[in-house]
Amino acid sequence: MRQAMGSSIENAAETGVPPRGLAAGWRNARHLLPGIALVGVLACIAMWMADLGWMRRYGLGALTLAIVLGMLIGNTLYPKLGTKSAAGVGFSKQRLLRLGIVLYGFRLTFQDIGHVGMVGVLIDALVLSSTFVLAWIAGRRLFGLDRETVMLIGAGSSICGAAAVMAVAPVVRGRAEQVTVAVSTVVVFGTLAMFLYPLLYRINLHWQWLPVTADAFGIFTGSTVHEVAQVVVAGRAAGDDAGNIAVIAKMVRVMMLAPFLVLLSACLSRSAASRRNGGEGAASTGGIAIPWFALGFIAVAGLNSLTLLPAPVVNALVWLDTVLLTMAMMALGLTTHASAIRQAGIRPLALAALLLVWLIGGGLLINAGLHRLMG
Repeated sequence: MRQAMGSSIENAAETGVPPRGLAAGWRNARHLLPGIALVGVLACIAMWMADLGWMRRYGLGALTLAIVLGMLIGNTLYPKLGTKSAAGVGFSKQRLLRLGIVLYGFRLTFQDIGHVGMVGVLIDALVLSSTFVLAWIAGRRLFGLDRETVMLIGAGSSICGAAAVMAVAPVVRGRAEQVTVAVSTVVVFGTLAMFLYPLLYRINLHWQWLPVTADAFGIFTGSTVHEVAQVVVAGRAAGDDAGNIAVIAKMVRVMMLAPFLVLLSACLSRSAASRRNGGEGAASTGGIAIPWFALGFIAVAGLNSLTLLPAPVVNALVWLDTVLLTMAMMALGLTTHASAIRQAGIRPLALAALLLVWLIGGGLLINAGLHRLMG
């Protein structure tokens, strides 16, 4: 009996689902609360650190700090607490993550699209799709990485950094160490881009190699830099107006996360059906598992576009969303072993570096080409 209960709790840590044997609600809560409380306290510390002045200047957001702090504690102190908190940490890593992705829609409105125009939307779409396709081809054929790691790194680089990695993880069923490796690449190369873009802008301003306006630089930054916080820092290199345009272009790119998840889920479902049927009849037998949180994300963004809720309520929901995503990232860090990251080796970093080169060079070509065609 004790062995069965121990196995059930271990399973809960991986799936985020309370043990079935504990039917009563209060008993489920008793097993979840220690882990949720631990993750919540640590998430609050990460959010407090993110509000420090020098952290803001360098674009180190709560999500980035949460996974770093989580990994530090997860590989030192957490193993001693894991028995009692495993179920709640697993719940945070799975269920709270999905809820956080849904509430992320309160950061966006469909009206944002109008601020960057059709050119900005097409640029975002082309940068996203080309970056993910390059990640798949290079990751699988050139670097020989596993499918899940490639898709996680590709999503993080092409859409919105750590949030995209966390959103894609349940769809591709990525393991904790795979997700952490992908998030780590986003942190490293997104931070590098945050410092590199202002430098490139100032160099171009001096030598006048390319006739780049402040607005054009804003769209280029928003369509190619990884994280929202990094976009804010990089975009303001050309002034506040360029920074604002950069954020809007970035948020339009974030809105593409939901259709991306649906398409990715459909492709994975067809691929699984094809393998089951030996490549025959896949179209007729493969069901599409649409992630419910992607649809929730779209619905919430639509609701936010109608401006039915008072601004203080929306601000409170955005704050709650930050808490939930920070808790999910903290839980991920707590359950990630450093040895698993070391085993991943240099190849994930090499893939992410290649994608950064493409985001700068290929993104510049896409931006310049579409501005010329439709400008």
